Amino acid sequence: MPVCTLQLVTLSATLHDFVKQIKAAEEQPLVLSQVVRWMITPTQLSVDPLLKLQWDVLVIYKGTTGLSSSTKALTKDVFTIQAGIPSSIVNNFAATNKRLLQPMHVPELTGALDRPRVADSMQDLEYTNDMKSWIGKWDPNNNKGAVSMLNLLAFKPNMHEEYLKYGKAFAESIGSRRGGVAKLVGKVTGGDRGLTPGEGGWDEIALAHYPSIRHFADMAASEDYQAVNHKHRIGSLRDTCILCTSEVGLPDDHEQAKL
Repeated sequence: MPVCTLQLVTLSATLHDFVKQIKAAEEQPLVLSQVVRWMITPTQLSVDPLLKLQWDVLVIYKGTTGLSSSTKALTKDVFTIQAGIPSSIVNNFAATNKRLLQPMHVPELTGALDRPRVADSMQDLEYTNDMKSWIGKWDPNNNKGAVSMLNLLAFKPNMHEEYLKYGKAFAESIGSRRGGVAKLVGKVTGGDRGLTPGEGGWDEIALAHYPSIRHFADMAASEDYQAVNHKHRIGSLRDTCILCTSEVGLPDDHEQAKL
């Protein structure tokens, strides 16, 4: 199973210069994405390294090297985690990701946002008034396009199978009906695994695609999603976090980074 390197980056240079340097490197990333905001924050694992900084960019590379030395020179801080991702996903990822980011058809919202199930906190992946307010400010005209949600997952003992039931429902109904796709999924193998004595650290990573932030919110606000979320997902996790990002293409030399 190929190992991939995920890196969150705080920049010391401009975003345009960083993207230009990545374009000049021999090894190109699978994913280059601007960090938008935390949707769920970790409570036990990697809390200090993840939350102490304002991250700018997420990059995901095949292999264990990650950013080149010349690109690292344009950064202040880097958080690195590695995961084994099935070759069937990695080998076809470029084409799959292009289809997702440039879709021929985008599913309609289900109407859940018209009659939302509202919670007090987003920590259990539930819709809140804060989420509603933020979306209205960040994407008031609903034209930001697709978002990619980086998930780090740590499971309670003997509860991985329960989470898989959630994953199956996400792929077959509650996520897919809103255009949700878990486009990268892998088992954590190295880097900052957030290890805690006697309990282990992060177990898996996932990068989930949604056609827009409102499709993600439509899911979180719905009764059908929350029934599965509460039955299979919440109780299976020892810790988790979700970081909202917005992917970008590498610009031509005469272009500015469209972020």
